[in-house]
Amino acid sequence: MRLLIVEDELEFAETLRRGLVAEGFTVNVAHTGRDGLWSAMEHDYDAVVLDIMLPELSGYEVLKRLRAAENWTPVLMLTAKDGEYDEADAFDLGADDYLSKPFSFVVLLARLRALLRRGAPARPAVLTAGDLQLDPAARTVHRGETRIELTAREFGLLEFLLRRQGAALTKNEILGHVWDAHYEGDENVVEVYVGYLRRKIDAPFGTRTIETVRGVGYRLVG
Repeated sequence: MRLLIVEDELEFAETLRRGLVAEGFTVNVAHTGRDGLWSAMEHDYDAVVLDIMLPELSGYEVLKRLRAAENWTPVLMLTAKDGEYDEADAFDLGADDYLSKPFSFVVLLARLRALLRRGAPARPAVLTAGDLQLDPAARTVHRGETRIELTAREFGLLEFLLRRQGAALTKNEILGHVWDAHYEGDENVVEVYVGYLRRKIDAPFGTRTIETVRGVGYRLVG
């Protein structure tokens, strides 16, 4: 799952980013309303965490412009304000949820996961390829009746491959969605994690779910 955080408090934004990355999300951060609007319009995100009090453009204005452009990415708004009128304004403009500061990370995470389930009705609740099943909400993976334990990064990689089942994906595409848009390390880390996945989801079962596409990258097949 790929998230965008639009938050001008640098330390707070970094804390959120680290926590969400640890939970298996890919997270991009913008610190102004203008940068956040551009990023939300130019890239595909599963959800946007949007503060109301932002420089250049307020969160309200960012949300208004997104909806005017028929961008329906789920938006969770954050604010230091705590008033029913602020909340009503956010919902009237098209927000999907609203959270007042201070809040616990556990609550934010629960709200986001609920929002992701509600906000993507076209996506199947459980992703499948043959007898391989991944449940994004429950964070579980099964091959038939056998449960497979994956790390957060392995889970994110498998989910991305399943959501683009049948498509040949480059290492850079995978890095941008599963690691970070600004990742500057060795792209061969993708090869390493594909190897980890194959040893868990394929080797014990005699299957070949993840194919290597020579000169391109990888493809997941059913």
